[in-house]
Amino acid sequence: MRTILHLDLDTFYVSVERLIDSSLQQKPLLVGGISDRGVVAACSYETRTFGVHSGMSMKIAKELCPEATVIKGNAGTYSKYSDIVTEIIKEKVPVLEKSSIDEFYADLSGMDKFFGAYKYASELRQKIISETGLPISLGFAQNKVVSKVATNEAKPNNQLKIDFGKEKPFLAPLSIKKIPMVGDKTFQTLRNLGVRQVKTIQDMPVDVMQRVLGANGLTIWKRANGIDDTPVIGFSERKSISTERTFDSDTIDVHKLRNILVAMTENLSYQLRRGNKLCACVAVKIRYSDFNTYSKQLKIPYTSADHVLIPKILGLFEKLYQKRLLVRLIGIRFSHLVTGNYQINLFEDNEKQLNLYKALDHIRNQYGDRSVIRAVAMGSKTIGRMQNPFNGQPPVVLAHRKQ
Repeated sequence: MRTILHLDLDTFYVSVERLIDSSLQQKPLLVGGISDRGVVAACSYETRTFGVHSGMSMKIAKELCPEATVIKGNAGTYSKYSDIVTEIIKEKVPVLEKSSIDEFYADLSGMDKFFGAYKYASELRQKIISETGLPISLGFAQNKVVSKVATNEAKPNNQLKIDFGKEKPFLAPLSIKKIPMVGDKTFQTLRNLGVRQVKTIQDMPVDVMQRVLGANGLTIWKRANGIDDTPVIGFSERKSISTERTFDSDTIDVHKLRNILVAMTENLSYQLRRGNKLCACVAVKIRYSDFNTYSKQLKIPYTSADHVLIPKILGLFEKLYQKRLLVRLIGIRFSHLVTGNYQINLFEDNEKQLNLYKALDHIRNQYGDRSVIRAVAMGSKTIGRMQNPFNGQPPVVLAHRKQ
């Protein structure tokens, strides 16, 4: 029997801001883009009673809760505290999966042979609270889905254990929206069928769910019944994606090299977003005609945004490049990957920027990852090993703005 622990830092960005400034305790707080065109990245529990939620326009959030304090988030600060918590957990569990900047899974299977796994998990949670000052909630069950739901039910700053065999009774009275994977569209589809509680799905034949929701219907039915065999995937900071290009003829064309780096970064950034990943470290590699190879890397706040990553890559290139030497190969790597969405970039961006990324990625999903490119990357028809065809469609060109 498996024993899975889920840990989630409560309202993480808000909690970090309150840790830095204690005067913000118990006050309504909004973190995100501070202009009216900005977006809410995180909000305190005090604002939620007014209908505020993350991803909402900051302008609307301030109208709903005018007394809220608005803070422009600092991704670097949040990354630092996330790393501190990660190190504490890594030292105490055999297998750790960091699923986002503020969320973790650990497989404690077999630990009951030596000491109580739940007691151990509880002590770990208290250690995190005492050493960081950050509130964190805990869910404890036989699989990842039930432990995650248990964490959400335990919040704020609490813990909940679901005993083996009690998964279905625990899930039954909950809203169907509590099931991981049930988004707004699926929720509305099920509501239109009169399905509101998880118990209704538990009582439904699985083939009915499949007819209504297709392939996802089976997954949702299993989760509603507390069935999940998804493994905890060990967290490793070596996890990375990369691309490189070897030139047919060695080059000293700096303009060409920069353009290729922009194209590479744009492409890998899209790969991150498509895989629901964020990176916290970037690197550039250069191999010269004499086969000497040099690289330089930089730790950065978690991100998946082109306009954040491109200046970092070009900055590394300027520090690394030795002028007047012919270049044989150039490459980039994004590492220290974690699962996570674009939320951490909301501190800098506005709704227009976020909607632009969504629209561009939608085009890329349909017509290929280089169907929409920056004008500066037009000359880079091949960018390395990760290139994809345009499926017969010419690329849409974005005017290049200085980063």
